[in-house]
Amino acid sequence: MLYQNPRGIGCNKCHGDNGEGMVMSIYIKDGKEKEIKAPRINNISIHKFLMAFKKKSNLMPTYFLTQKEKAHIYYYITSKNSDNQKRVSNED
Repeated sequence: MLYQNPRGIGCNKCHGDNGEGMVMSIYIKDGKEKEIKAPRINNISIHKFLMAFKKKSNLMPTYFLTQKEKAHIYYYITSKNSDNQKRVSNED
């Protein structure tokens, strides 16, 4: 599946199986606990999602995905948003 293995390391390894975001690492700096956290991505706009691929980051790998692949990942992961699922089921 594309979300789990787009080009090596899957999105799920950092953003979680449902795109809910997760803490990737905890470390101590200057005596204070710090976190490296991947953000939640199952509740953002497609524009913000696509911009994340263009943004230079020291953490997020460059995947060289096509626009179509990015769109498929976006629609897959936003379908995993439990808030969206609750909203849809409450509208029935």
